[in-house]
Amino acid sequence: MNDMKEAKSEPIHGQMTYDESVAHLTAPGADWELVTETVRGVDYQVFKNLPPTLRQVYDQAREDHGDKDFLVFQDTRLTYNEAYERAAAIAHQLIHRYGVKKGDRVAIGMRNYPEWVIAFMAITSSGAISVSLNGWWSGEELEYGFKDSGARLAFFDQQRYERVASQLPELGVKSIGVRWEEELASGVDDFEEVWREAAGQPMPEVDLGPHDDVTILFTSGTTGFPKGAVSTHRGVLSGIGSWGFYGAQRIAMGLLEEPEENPEFQPSILMPLPLFHVSGSHAGLLASFGVGRKIVMMYKWNPELGLELIERERVTSFNGVPTMTWEMLQSPALKQRDLRSLIAVSGGGAPIPGGMVDRLQVLMPDKHWSFGWGMTETNAGGAGNTDEGLVEKPDSCGKPCPIVELKIIDEDGNELPSGEQGELIMKSSMNIRGYWNRPEATAETIQDGWLRTGDIAEIDEDGFLYIRDRKKDMVLRGGENIYCAEIERVVYQHPAVYEAAAFGVPDDRLGEELAVVVVPKDGAALDAAGVRAHVAEHLARFKVPRYVWLQDEQLPRGATEKIHKRTLRDQMLREAPELQ
Repeated sequence: MNDMKEAKSEPIHGQMTYDESVAHLTAPGADWELVTETVRGVDYQVFKNLPPTLRQVYDQAREDHGDKDFLVFQDTRLTYNEAYERAAAIAHQLIHRYGVKKGDRVAIGMRNYPEWVIAFMAITSSGAISVSLNGWWSGEELEYGFKDSGARLAFFDQQRYERVASQLPELGVKSIGVRWEEELASGVDDFEEVWREAAGQPMPEVDLGPHDDVTILFTSGTTGFPKGAVSTHRGVLSGIGSWGFYGAQRIAMGLLEEPEENPEFQPSILMPLPLFHVSGSHAGLLASFGVGRKIVMMYKWNPELGLELIERERVTSFNGVPTMTWEMLQSPALKQRDLRSLIAVSGGGAPIPGGMVDRLQVLMPDKHWSFGWGMTETNAGGAGNTDEGLVEKPDSCGKPCPIVELKIIDEDGNELPSGEQGELIMKSSMNIRGYWNRPEATAETIQDGWLRTGDIAEIDEDGFLYIRDRKKDMVLRGGENIYCAEIERVVYQHPAVYEAAAFGVPDDRLGEELAVVVVPKDGAALDAAGVRAHVAEHLARFKVPRYVWLQDEQLPRGATEKIHKRTLRDQMLREAPELQ
């Protein structure tokens, strides 16, 4: 199973129960056999047959699916062979032209383009560590990403480059430009020229192993600054493996048919999720190699265009945040498009809007649905809820993958029984190794292999996980995590602000919206537009608060003199006319 295909080693007769399918698929000799492996001094259950590195995943995909369509974006269409050859050329250039060594960080700062995928394949095959820069970030945030990661080479599209261009010389960053709309800036190498110069070169020989670092993805910071979450090849592949296991399990349970040798429609996925998030890069991109999926990329999410692409490209799978699925279900174009090819609708990264499962049953009764829970620190894996489970328990994230252990603990670290709420912790080989250059944050988050998620959750008597609240002070807006500390840090930098508090309020479309209450300094002139403009100057657009309320009285406080956000939030939900 080193190509991470769905399990097909034995004929499966009838429909297995959930527990029977787990036992069957993970038994000794089975494709998804479980073994114990010691990683960083901790014993984990792992899938025995996972490939050791991403390099092997790419190699196997080329061998199995070389002539199939792989990347489709507007007028660009590349096969697995063509993408691999470009990635091999870029990997050669990283080492021989740019002097990249094993463990060096190389950044990607662009929107979803085929070149993003090729750059990622090249970086992760060359021994370097891919640093995914959030495409929404401001120039100030991009500068921070380079300072924090130490990346000295970056693949940029024009928009991201221009945001941070003035700082790049001081940072010592060399740039490779992708899809420039105008003439390349001075000193920027052209992506097309770089790979064509080394066309035909094989993937360079590099000593890679499962425990080598391979990715850094940034998470919003509880202290006001993002942290670089570092994963090894083993961690990333364990996360991807969990998605492959779920597919095999659904076949074993009779929920999906066995893959055909020559299906009417090539396995394919519509890719509206940004590749700088694990939901895009892992659950979308990397999970595609083993089954030879065609990836249909979008410049920007639009439900009508999404439905058009599903029809035109005969897309078989859609994976997006629940808001995207909801918008497609609401679109008049839904009934106008031929969606016969679409088999599965999945997602995660945000709560499911109320009534969405009912609407799926009415409008897409012949499709398979799955939604789950995961996070950057777990490489997108964790728990999944599908089909009947989703209908019976639509507010649950489902059950954990066999290589995942979940516990609910109280404030003292004691495990709580089923049905009781506490902090969710997770132990798995898919967890990150730690935070880049942040040993204290790593030690605080990962203890004896258990990752503290910061989510308040419960597990019912059937083993289904429910996320109930957040211990961490965070807003989840349309799949994007926004830490309130970061917003408050920037708001407090405004010279007219005396105090401020940021928090989330419910939103039917995005799940939550960001709100800020600000108390101006005595005599200072300040309005909501000024607060928003100040935040927009320093942070990405999705972090600009939708709601800004100004008041003269001091913000409510608890016994420890900390601002009591729950009281403030409840007050605004009662009194703010915009929320009524």
